[in-house]
Amino acid sequence: MTTQAHPAASQLPFSPSDLLTPDQVAAALGLSHRTLAAWRSTRRGGPAWVKCGSAVRYRRQDVAAWLDSQTRNAGEQA
Repeated sequence: MTTQAHPAASQLPFSPSDLLTPDQVAAALGLSHRTLAAWRSTRRGGPAWVKCGSAVRYRRQDVAAWLDSQTRNAGEQA
């Protein structure tokens, strides 16, 4: 039986710090982590997320892109 080595963090195509927990995203956006969970379960709104085993993570760039998409100008419908 062979054991597959896990790549060192420096060899990953992204930095592990680019992955945020639901609590980190909720705190940054001023939302409840339950709001994010509701968005995930209903697939209605919210930033894209990644399932890593049983853990949920958000890519920093996905949160930023989602936040940019939420920008509204005066006179636009909400």
